[in-house]
Amino acid sequence: MLITNIKRLIGVDNERRSAPLRGAEMSRLGIVEDAWLRVENGKISGWGKMENIPSSGLDEIHDAKWGDVIPSFCDSHTHIVYAGSREGEFEDKIRGLSYEEIAKRGGGILNSADRLQLTTENELYRQSMERAREVMAMGTGCIEIKSGYGLTLQTELKMLRVIARIAESVPMRVRATFLGAHAVGRAYAGRQGEYVDMLIRDMLPAVAAEGLADFVDVFCDEGFFTPSETDRILENAAKHGMRPKIHANELAVSGGVQVGVAHNALSVDHLERAEEAEIALLSKSDTVATVLPGASFFLGMPYGPARKMIDRGVAVALASDYNPGSSPSGNMRMVMSLGCIKLKLTPEESLNAVTINGAVAMDCAVNYGSIAIGKVANFIITKPLPSFAFLPYAYATPFISSVWLKGKKVSDK
Repeated sequence: MLITNIKRLIGVDNERRSAPLRGAEMSRLGIVEDAWLRVENGKISGWGKMENIPSSGLDEIHDAKWGDVIPSFCDSHTHIVYAGSREGEFEDKIRGLSYEEIAKRGGGILNSADRLQLTTENELYRQSMERAREVMAMGTGCIEIKSGYGLTLQTELKMLRVIARIAESVPMRVRATFLGAHAVGRAYAGRQGEYVDMLIRDMLPAVAAEGLADFVDVFCDEGFFTPSETDRILENAAKHGMRPKIHANELAVSGGVQVGVAHNALSVDHLERAEEAEIALLSKSDTVATVLPGASFFLGMPYGPARKMIDRGVAVALASDYNPGSSPSGNMRMVMSLGCIKLKLTPEESLNAVTINGAVAMDCAVNYGSIAIGKVANFIITKPLPSFAFLPYAYATPFISSVWLKGKKVSDK
């Protein structure tokens, strides 16, 4: 198949890069103007200028009508498997209650855990597939999905099985993360140490035995899990082949960055309250700093210091944190815009943060995140845009003409 009449082919990667972009590299976008793109067997096989378009051997031609082509979004932090919604807590926030106050009243994560306990696996799959289709239509082609609203062995396994079913049902690349350490289950209230013991003794081996998780995550933050508890969980998860992705520094300077880097975490995520020590440590590590501006926007929290991180050479990704309580949106175009408006990234840096660096944070950049020969043909064809910067600038203007995953059109606007 050949895509013709592309105004700008954006994100071209001649090296088929699988390492993250850092520092000044994040400002670079490979762009070919007046271009064509060839796809064979679901993978990118070539590109060039329209003046040198291939003339034979093509089964299908699709006219981009002078829209741009960009890599599909790679959303490396989501919680889209959940039951119901939490707009009641949204109203509580409007009335002035903080995230911590809502949690102390039995809301937050435990609220979602209560609902999930009462929801069948088939119903949970149905609800979650609606969200999976939603984010695909908005251009996401690679996604990480966490458990963490179960908080018992059986309900965590139920969530992970639903994630596996989603992976089999959609053309998106789906990565699964076990987040049993999202909060302490109600049955263990006041006995956090025992909950951690149970997670290590029972949950980790069961998840590993069913092969349900690529990664492990811990909410290492004030009021949740301590660095020493996080260290124990990660040490034991490594025995089962699960690499860490850590929640850190959302509510306080928690020590989560330090323990994550010590365990060679793929990413440490949130970082709203990251300070100089964390930034310096990340700049010398292979761990991706994943900033979640949608949560800051929705909760009125500080925004992570992504600008400072990039200037210091940290590998930065942006992700949606799509979840029912603190970021009920998987719109990665909006995340990209918040990257520019609130985090002060350039449009080029922001696109790289939601594509190639997001793919690195899911350990799948060898096949996703850029326009490279041999990578999976996941891309968005835009409507004609006056410039690339128009994409994050006009953040609510519809921009998608069609979404293509594995070389097939999955959404047409």
